[in-house]
Amino acid sequence: MPAAVAGERLGAVMQLETIVYVILGAAAGGFVNGLAGFGTALMSLGIWLQAMPAEQAVPIVAAMSVISGVQSLWLTRAGLSRGFRRLPRFLLPALVAMPLGTGILVWVDASVIKITIACLMLLYSLFLVMHHALPLMKKDHPVCDALVGLASGLLGGAASLSGVLPTMWAALQPWSKQETSAILRPFNVVILGLACAIYLWRGYFTLETLLMMAIAIPATLIAAQAGVALYKRLSDSAFRRVLLWLMMGAAVSLILREALAAGIG
Repeated sequence: MPAAVAGERLGAVMQLETIVYVILGAAAGGFVNGLAGFGTALMSLGIWLQAMPAEQAVPIVAAMSVISGVQSLWLTRAGLSRGFRRLPRFLLPALVAMPLGTGILVWVDASVIKITIACLMLLYSLFLVMHHALPLMKKDHPVCDALVGLASGLLGGAASLSGVLPTMWAALQPWSKQETSAILRPFNVVILGLACAIYLWRGYFTLETLLMMAIAIPATLIAAQAGVALYKRLSDSAFRRVLLWLMMGAAVSLILREALAAGIG
């Protein structure tokens, strides 16, 4: 077999393998996003980084999070109105603090921040999962909500971890799953939408990246619908436990990714 023909066949196989990875990652991320309102990166990045560089995978994750998040918001719109009144307490401080968060990188490396937060997430979720009854606060704390939003914006700007603190805080509240989703889903859509705008401005959405996105979108939307269907069947307490288990998975995934990156570096 001529070397040129063999090379073409190998290229076709590798391209097909990449497409399979894109579809699998999109389906996994879409399902978790539809279920919990966050976690696309948790499920997708580990798959996509095996087939594409980080500068391509990260913008696609952000875009798929927004796309599946908007669809999920529409599919779960019934019952969310009660929770929307709390959203500005989180979102407005986060938007103000995000640009400031980038300044943190002058003093602290982003990987150090990620590992520290991941360890806190892991300890926090393990502690709460081990309890048979989750400790819940009895009333609203608007000042604390705003502080959580402010800290989330700082973490988002410094280490792309804006959704961590609202999720941890929500797990301690006596909110229904609709009230929790009314905060987490639009919060992540807006923050990641802003991230997409930044990626676009920096030129990360190349033609190849857009083609990968076109492949990922159908799988993301279909899987997100399946995630929403499961979300609707969960009780409020079961939904809080799902958030905790996902946080645990996110913490382990983040620690492994950062450790691997440090080893490669």
